[in-house]
Amino acid sequence: MGSEEYASLFETKRAKGLIIYRLYAASVFAGIIAVWVYRATQLPWSDDEEEENGTIRWGWFALFAAEIWFGLYWILSQALYWNPVYRFPFTDRLSDRYEKDLPGVDILVCTADPTLEPPVMVINTVLSVMAYDYPPEKLAVYLSDDGCSDLTFYAMLEASQFSKYWLPFCRKYNVEPRSPHAYFSSMPRPNDAGHATAFKSVKALYEEMEKRIERATEVGKIPKEIHMKHQGFPQWTSYSSRRDHDTILQILINGRDPEVKDIEGSQLPTVVYLAREKRPQHFHNFKAGALNALVRVSSQISNGKVILNVDSDMYSSNSQAVREALCCLMDEKHGQQIAYVQLAQRFVNLTKNDIYAGSLRTGMEVDFHGYDGFGGPVYIGSGCFHRRDTLCGKKFSQDYKLEWVSIVHELNIQASAEELEEKSKELASCTYELDSPWGKEMGFNYGFINEDVLTGLSIQCRGWRSVYLKPKREAFSGGSAMTLDQVLVQQKRWGEGLLELMLSKYCPLWFGHGKISLGLQICYSYHMLWASNGFPTLCYCTIASLFLFKGVPLFPEISNPWFLAFSYTILSTYAYSIKEYLCCEGTLLGWWNEQRIWLYKRTSGYIFSTIDNILKLLGLSEMTFAVTAKTVDKDVAKRQEKEIIEFGISSPMFIMLATFALLNMFTLAGTVWRVLITGGWNVVEKSALQIWLCVALVLINLPLYEAMFIRKDTGKMPAAVTIKSMVLAFLICTCFSVLL
Repeated sequence: MGSEEYASLFETKRAKGLIIYRLYAASVFAGIIAVWVYRATQLPWSDDEEEENGTIRWGWFALFAAEIWFGLYWILSQALYWNPVYRFPFTDRLSDRYEKDLPGVDILVCTADPTLEPPVMVINTVLSVMAYDYPPEKLAVYLSDDGCSDLTFYAMLEASQFSKYWLPFCRKYNVEPRSPHAYFSSMPRPNDAGHATAFKSVKALYEEMEKRIERATEVGKIPKEIHMKHQGFPQWTSYSSRRDHDTILQILINGRDPEVKDIEGSQLPTVVYLAREKRPQHFHNFKAGALNALVRVSSQISNGKVILNVDSDMYSSNSQAVREALCCLMDEKHGQQIAYVQLAQRFVNLTKNDIYAGSLRTGMEVDFHGYDGFGGPVYIGSGCFHRRDTLCGKKFSQDYKLEWVSIVHELNIQASAEELEEKSKELASCTYELDSPWGKEMGFNYGFINEDVLTGLSIQCRGWRSVYLKPKREAFSGGSAMTLDQVLVQQKRWGEGLLELMLSKYCPLWFGHGKISLGLQICYSYHMLWASNGFPTLCYCTIASLFLFKGVPLFPEISNPWFLAFSYTILSTYAYSIKEYLCCEGTLLGWWNEQRIWLYKRTSGYIFSTIDNILKLLGLSEMTFAVTAKTVDKDVAKRQEKEIIEFGISSPMFIMLATFALLNMFTLAGTVWRVLITGGWNVVEKSALQIWLCVALVLINLPLYEAMFIRKDTGKMPAAVTIKSMVLAFLICTCFSVLL
C-alpha cells in the first residue's frame, strides 16, 4: 500500500509567536508583582489625622485583596495562552479511505418549551442536520421534546414531509447553510434557470409549511383534520401536564424502510420524536436527563457509533461538519484516544459592534485552542460529536481500538417501526434510571447546572482526550441573547453552575489530579472561577470611587515611581486585549461594548451567582434550570439593530448596575467641582489613577445614563429602578462622607 493511504486524517499546528507572547506575559507578571509590593510596603501607617481614624487603611486593604485576586486570576488565564493548538481536517482523505465504511451517526436535538423555543425554529435545526453531506441511511435524528407539545410534534410531521423536497434540493445545488429559514433569508443568487425554478418551488413549499405551523402555534391547537389523520396524536390522551404524562415516541421517518424515499428516489435519514415519561414524584434531571433518554432510545433504533448533540436553536451551517469531526475520531494514529470533538459555534443575530458581547469571540478563537493544547476543550453542551462508548462510561486503555470498518449493526433490522417504538418506550420511562449508573458513571452527568462541563471533565478523567475544531465555515449557527436582562440571567446561570462545580468534589484541582494534565486543570479552574470576580470587581470600582469622592488617594501619585507599575500593568493588558479582539475580526467599538458587558456581568450576575452558591452550601437554596428565550418582539429587535441596549424591565441586577453607575457619576461631578474650587491640579496629581478609573466607568455607563434620563421608548430603564438607584447612590455617598 502507498504511503498516502496512511497520511493523517487531520493536522495539528501549534500557535506562532509564543516566545514573544511569553516575554510580554513575563513583563505583565513583573508589573503585577510590583503592584503587590507597593501595597505591602507602602502601608498608610503615618500619624495623619485621616489615617489615625483608619479611613485609608481599610480601603487600602480592600483594594490590596482585590488586586491579589486579579493577579492570581490573570496567572490562571495564562494557561489558555501557553500552548494553543489548531486542528485542520482532511475530508478528502476520509472519503478515499472510509467512504463505504463510514459509521452511523445519531443526532440528538433537545427542546423544552414551545413558547421560548418556537416549533419553526426547532424544525429548521432538525432539517439542517438531516441534510448533512453524509450517507442518509447512516444518519438518524432524534428530537427530545421536554415540553411534550403536540405543536412541536405537528411541526416535526410537517418537516418530515418537507424533507423529501429539501434534502435533494440541498444535494443538487450544494446549499449552505442547510437550515431553510437561514438559507432563504440570505437571499442567495441562483446559478442558472433550473436552479431558479427549483429555488422558487422549494421556497414556496417552505413558506406554506411555515404558515401552517405558525397558524397552529398562534391558535394553540392542531387542526382537527390533521389530528385525526396521524396516528401519533392519540398518544396525547395520557397527557395531564408537561410534567405528568406517558412516554410519547414516534418514528416519523423509518430510514431502514427501503420504501421511504425522497422525490428523487434517495433514502431519507431516520427521524424520531420523543417526549420522555414524566411524573411529579420523579425528578427529571433537565437537559441531561433528556439526552440520556435519547442515548438509550437511539441505541435501540439506530445505534450509531457516533453521537452529535445540538441545541434546538443551533442549526448546522456547514454540511461537511460530520466528515470534519470524523477525521479526528477515525484517524488511525491519534483518533483512538479522542472521546469527543467540540466544534465552534457562530451567532447570527449580532449587531456590527456586538452590543451584548454575544459572539464569545475570544472564547471561540483563543480559549478553546488553549484547552486543546493541554488535552482537549471543555464540552459546552451543544455542537459536539461523541463516541457512543465513552458516553456509556468506558475508560480508555492503551489496547483500546475500535475498528470502524468492521462495525455491523446488531439490532434486528427486520423489526417494524411499531415494534421498535414499543421496545424503546421503556428506555425513556421515568423509573428506568432508578438504582442505575446513569447520570453518574454513564451518560451525561446529573446534579449540577453545568452538567455539560462536568460530563466532559469526567470523560477526560477516564483517560480520554478531546479535540476542538474551528473550520473556515463554522459548523453551527444560532441566536444569542437579545436583551441585557437575558445576557445577565444567562451569565448568572453559567457563573453559578461553574462556581458550584469548583466548590464541589468535582473541582478539577483534586478530581482531575493525576488524571488530566496540570495545564488542563488550570484551564478548567479559570472558567469555573468566573463568578469569583464579582465581589472583587465591585469592591475595587466602588471603593476607589468613594475614596475619591472624599478626596482620599489610594494609588501612587504621578510623580511616584510606583505609578509606572500600575500604569504599565493596566495599559499593557488592555492594549493586548484590543489587539486580540481586533485579530478575532472584531471592531474597536465592539471591544468597548465587550468591556461594558464584562463589567456588568461581574457587578450584577456574578454577585448573585456567588450569593446563590453560598445559600446552596448552607442548604437554603436548590438547583434550578431556566430556558433562555430565543425570540423577542419586533420593537426590541429594531432597537437591537440600531445598537440600543434593551433594559425595559425592573430587575435587581439593573438596580445594582444603575446604583453603581450613579455613584461614579456623583463622584466624578464632585471631583470636578473640587478641582474648580481649589483652582489647581493638586487633586489630579495625587489621585490621577482614581480619576482615570472613575472617568472610564462613567464613559462605559453612558448608555445606562441615557436609558435612565433621556430615552422615551419602552426599552428605557423603568422609572422605579431609576428612583431606587438614585436614592441608594445618594445614601451610600452621604453615609460614607459622614461616617468615615
